[in-house]
Amino acid sequence: MTAPGPGGTGGTGASVRAMVAESVEDALRAPSVHNTQPWRWRLRGGTVELHADWTRHLTATDPDRRDLLVSCGAALHHLTVALAARGLAVDVTRLPDPENPAHLATVRVTDGRPDTGLGALYPALLRRHTDRRRFAEASPTADELEALAARGRDSGVVVLVLTGAALERLAAVLVESARRQRDVPGYAAELRHWTHRHPGSHDGVVPESVPRHPPVSPAAAPLRDFGHGRLRPVPEPPGAGTTNDGSVALVVLTAGDTPLDSLRAGEAASAILLAATAAGMATTPLSQGLETAQSRRAVRFDVLGVPENPQVVLRVGRPAPGSEPLPPTPRRPLRSVLLSGRG
Repeated sequence: MTAPGPGGTGGTGASVRAMVAESVEDALRAPSVHNTQPWRWRLRGGTVELHADWTRHLTATDPDRRDLLVSCGAALHHLTVALAARGLAVDVTRLPDPENPAHLATVRVTDGRPDTGLGALYPALLRRHTDRRRFAEASPTADELEALAARGRDSGVVVLVLTGAALERLAAVLVESARRQRDVPGYAAELRHWTHRHPGSHDGVVPESVPRHPPVSPAAAPLRDFGHGRLRPVPEPPGAGTTNDGSVALVVLTAGDTPLDSLRAGEAASAILLAATAAGMATTPLSQGLETAQSRRAVRFDVLGVPENPQVVLRVGRPAPGSEPLPPTPRRPLRSVLLSGRG
């Protein structure tokens, strides 16, 4: 699909409804933990409701549902980008129903000018992929990283950039978190369930998206072990070893630790990922180091030394020379994630 052009709504009710439906379909491209796509949507003319799909909650991996809410926040931001690109101004109400915690947001098309800054991210929304391969040795510049952090802060969160010794401390926490998580009852079965999906499921982490040999670097955040992958590694430059990965980490934090904070963190993560893609960078959302209370405390106090709550870690870098295009990530069709009636 080509990117919609800018402008105001200026259309009939039927055309607005069509643009809203198309935008929800674009929002399905958002990243989610294990590619579970834990969201449901209800369309009512120019209004969209975002609901959590608790049936896709990873009870062993994500015991407090925080990853699920972060994933839904990313989908919410993707939706607003797609709507803005179609020339639609919107009003977003988060957690609108105290009696229904699954109802995460209501987005209404309104009169007014669309957010052109959001709409400019739309081409990146169509191109973004999670890249688990080695990145180039050259890291993004300080100015580039600050521009990405600023995009995230627009969602009302704190964003910290980790390099050098701080990144090494984070890597150590992620290694220890992965070791402990392997012993959590049900974790291994849950991981296998979402990495060995039947072909018609349109979800999960497919082997074609996992490198045969995960990148290794003393200062690079280690990636979750999904088992045997089929994605070919990027070629190494002559004379290089396997540790020339210049990736850095951006950590999204919030003052509180409520469902609203997790939702906001997901929106910020989406903004950073899309801005990085627009700038030609490669990205990997990381959640494993924050999925247990013990590892979250370690990241918060031992790595960062801050009062805010870490919500998500994003690995960012430059694509390594010779990186082949990534395969499409499976996504469920729109019809399978729609709610009908008033529910």
